[in-house]
Amino acid sequence: MRYEFRIAGLVSAALAEAFPELDHTAMPDQTLFYGTVTDEAHLFGLLNRFQSLGLHVVEMRQLPESRAGPPSRG
Repeated sequence: MRYEFRIAGLVSAALAEAFPELDHTAMPDQTLFYGTVTDEAHLFGLLNRFQSLGLHVVEMRQLPESRAGPPSRG
């Protein structure tokens, strides 16, 4: 399953390294993390990791499998 996590604010490169299984992209006032989540335990582990690092998840959603990255800006 692929998921997208929108995090409030810009996440530093050092903090982003805490999520090696996810790609990330800086957006205006947010950081977008996205990638494959293997199962429900992995999903809850990611959410716990965001929280323990003080990162606020604004939005989380499951992506279609064909989606390869962040939304196009257009």
